Amino acid sequence: MKVAVVRNRNNNGIINRLGQACPEVCGRRTVQSIIDALRKNGHTVAFFEGDKTLLDNLEKFMPPDPETGRPTGMVFNMSYGIQGECRYSHVPTILEMAGVPYTGSGPLGHTLALDKVIAKVLMRDAGLPTPNFRVISRPGQSVKGLDFPVIVKPRHESTSYGLNLVRNRKELEEAVFNVVTQYQQEALVEEYADGREIYVGLLGNERIEFLPLVEIDFDGREIWTLTWADKYHKRPDEPAKVCPANVSKRLAGRLREISLTVYRLSHCRDYARVDFRIDASGKPFVLEINSMPSLGRGGTYALTAKKAGYSFTSLVSRILDVAHERYFGIAVSRNISSGAAGGAPDT
Repeated sequence: MKVAVVRNRNNNGIINRLGQACPEVCGRRTVQSIIDALRKNGHTVAFFEGDKTLLDNLEKFMPPDPETGRPTGMVFNMSYGIQGECRYSHVPTILEMAGVPYTGSGPLGHTLALDKVIAKVLMRDAGLPTPNFRVISRPGQSVKGLDFPVIVKPRHESTSYGLNLVRNRKELEEAVFNVVTQYQQEALVEEYADGREIYVGLLGNERIEFLPLVEIDFDGREIWTLTWADKYHKRPDEPAKVCPANVSKRLAGRLREISLTVYRLSHCRDYARVDFRIDASGKPFVLEINSMPSLGRGGTYALTAKKAGYSFTSLVSRILDVAHERYFGIAVSRNISSGAAGGAPDT
């Protein structure tokens, strides 16, 4: 099958610069690993930028069946978007308009998950435990009812961009100012949930596979918070990832139950990750859902999939399968050979 890997790195394929630029970048090695995995599974692979050139490139690479007008390929979506709000939803929206099937969540799922405030409102309204919060649009606004310390982060970002742990009003004002000015959006201020940090990976749609739980081991760290510098491997004391996490069967079952509810509430598809804090009494609090967790080999999602018995190649294959089954009711047929088209990512 023809598979187009779509990502954003060269952000020049736009008409105008308008709105907050996306700070996230999909790593070259991760993109190349996915291309290699798809080729090992017998697919003919190209890669394209998720910008204004995308539809022309896709139409040339995977034109519709001349008799039925049906798709002749799929997109493996790794696009974080270029600029503006709800950026994860931009490429899926374009693909849906053009009738091109793709992996991962749709526009609604990405929008709900990336808007941390809406996601928390959905969780709270469903009776799920999540830290108390306020939405602040400028420094000086009240956070009455919240207890310090609190976490301050942008409303529409991921990968811990702009995240700060603050202990008093002065630090709060500085953190909110930084979010509002640097990221051009409201700040989410939520009570800090002290305790263990555990992630639950989900894979599938109607039938969900729960991957082994992962714990972030903060032992030896003064602050138990996973920062941008940790996620991009910029700190010497980056916490270890423990998989499977050492939790009771009862707690593991509860975390999976909550994760599934969050997955459904957020309209996510194919794969996602739900992040928790567990307090000293064993009570879980949902921090957020990531509708497009990193597939980097060193990331938590690839780690937990490996513990579940997936090689990296078979994980990529499984994600493609669950998306194909969602669209067409069957898994992808394969002819195991070396398929290539469109070259490799620039290095």
